[in-house]
This record gives sequence, structure tokens and C-alpha cells, in this order.
Amino acid sequence: MPETSNLLAFALISLGMVLTPGPNMIYLISRSICQGRMAGLISLGGVALGFIFYMLCAALGITALVMAVPLAYDALRIGGALYLLYLAWQALRPGGRSPFQVRDLPADSPRRLFAMGFLTNLLNPKIAVMYLSLMPQFIEPGHGSVLAQSLVLGGTQIAISVTVNALIALMAGSIAVFLAGRPLWQQAQRWLMGTVLAGLAVRMLAEGRR
Repeated sequence: MPETSNLLAFALISLGMVLTPGPNMIYLISRSICQGRMAGLISLGGVALGFIFYMLCAALGITALVMAVPLAYDALRIGGALYLLYLAWQALRPGGRSPFQVRDLPADSPRRLFAMGFLTNLLNPKIAVMYLSLMPQFIEPGHGSVLAQSLVLGGTQIAISVTVNALIALMAGSIAVFLAGRPLWQQAQRWLMGTVLAGLAVRMLAEGRR
């Protein structure tokens, strides 16, 4: 099992990243508003399968990496921190777009909804960075099985992401209507997420490899 502090820190990063607008969030919100909540939840099933695929591939790869090239942690740590700073800038930059500004999507069958959710997640660079650059630094090779720690951390990220995205899919229409006439709320959401991600990035750079 990962150390409690590592698990909590990784859970916080996972929460910050899932709340930061990206391909998954934009697709699920648009699909839920255009085709209904059930369509959004079916699409989320495909997204969840994409998470599992990434988790298994990363867990096996990280195990090999720890055994072969321990110094690669530093490169992964710096790369992950820089990507968090990039996400923070995307949230804070002037003119940033809210994910609740919906794209028009045609109605699709359940099979296609699931497949598109899966494909959207596989092609999401944010998830790739989460598993390949961020997760490894929260693993302590001397604190038990690296594979087991990877699976626990990955499972934590999946649980947080699926829960948050399910709530967003169910409430997408109501949230869109609420934010449409309240630009200050949209700005506050962006600044909160940007600040959290920037703070986590600075923490990662300052602490170095544990």
C-alpha cells in the first residue's frame, strides 16, 4: 500500500485534474446536454474503461521502470509538474473557455457512445501524463510491491474521476443554465482550479524525488 500522505496527495491531484476542463469533461457535458443523462453515463462507461486500460499499462511499465532506471523518476517528476503548470495556465489565461459552452453533437447509439467515450479518453494527453509522469513519484519502491502501489493509486484516480464525471453528466444541464448568466462563477471556478494545480506543481518541483 502507498503511504497515507502519498495517497492523499495523489487523490488531491486527481481531483484537481478531473475538475480542470479537458476532452473528457467537454465530451461528457456536451453529450449529456445534447442527448440526455443516460447518454452521458454510457459515454462515461467508455471513459472508465480507458482509465482501466491506462492504469494496467502504466502499472506494469512503472514496475519495470523502477527496477531498471530509478533516476527516470526525476524526469517524470519535472515533466509532470510542468504539465500541471500548463493546465493551470489554461484555466487562468484570459479568454479561457468554459466546458459548459456546449458543442452540438448528433445522437448516437449506445455502442457508439461507449466507444467514443473510450476513444476520447485514450487520446486524452492529460490522462497519459497522469499515469506516466505524475503517478510514479507517489510510489515508494521500499514500501511494498510497486505493482500493488500502482494499482491502488490508479484505482483511487479512477474512483475519483468516475464519481466526479458522473455527477457532472447528471447535472450538466442545470449547471450550464446556472453558469450561463453568471460569468463571475465561471471565472471563480477557473481561478480555483488553476491555483490548486499551480500549487501542486510547485510542491512537486520543490520536494524532489522522495
